[in-house]
Amino acid sequence: MTALDDVPRRSRAFWTDLRFFIGIGLIIASVAGVWFTVSAARHTTPVFAAARTIVPGDEITAADLRVVDAALGAAESAYLAPGALVAGAVATRTVGAGELVPAGALEEGSARRVTTVVVQTASPVPSAVAVGGVVELWAAPVVDGGDFGTPAILVADATVAAIHDAEGVLGARGPALELVVPRSDVAAVLHAVAASAALSVVPAGGA
Repeated sequence: MTALDDVPRRSRAFWTDLRFFIGIGLIIASVAGVWFTVSAARHTTPVFAAARTIVPGDEITAADLRVVDAALGAAESAYLAPGALVAGAVATRTVGAGELVPAGALEEGSARRVTTVVVQTASPVPSAVAVGGVVELWAAPVVDGGDFGTPAILVADATVAAIHDAEGVLGARGPALELVVPRSDVAAVLHAVAASAALSVVPAGGA
């Protein structure tokens, strides 16, 4: 054994170890990632939410909406911001009460392609039918002898704007419904009403 073997070896300082710096780097990256995630979650944008159920054809004003702060991230432009509401805007789709209003859910009133008609049903309205829902309007024409013929779809995609009980409606056979229908179907609906056809509604696709 030589004299050199008796000399204790100095342990290398931990800060000279590359693994130490790699560990420090990973800790910093982890902390930065958490900070970025929390910061992004705290970033909110004011957008409109529906204050009531909105149906196609409704003319929308600020009274029908309320401003909420939502964390939308990259989807921010997909929803209607307070400054984007224009006078005379009309809904093109159903937006439930409390839901954020999509930017494409409104259009200028001059471009309105739907209107509202009131029909009296000949039978009870299915429980699945609700305001804002899409229904099919069926009509059974009156035939010789006062009977009704085979029902056929009159409007395939009407939206329910309101439902009124038959109670208190003179001569009512069933509930009265306010339906939003394409303007191209209005003439057919009015003809069926004038001809005393038996009208019924079912949830869209559920006939």
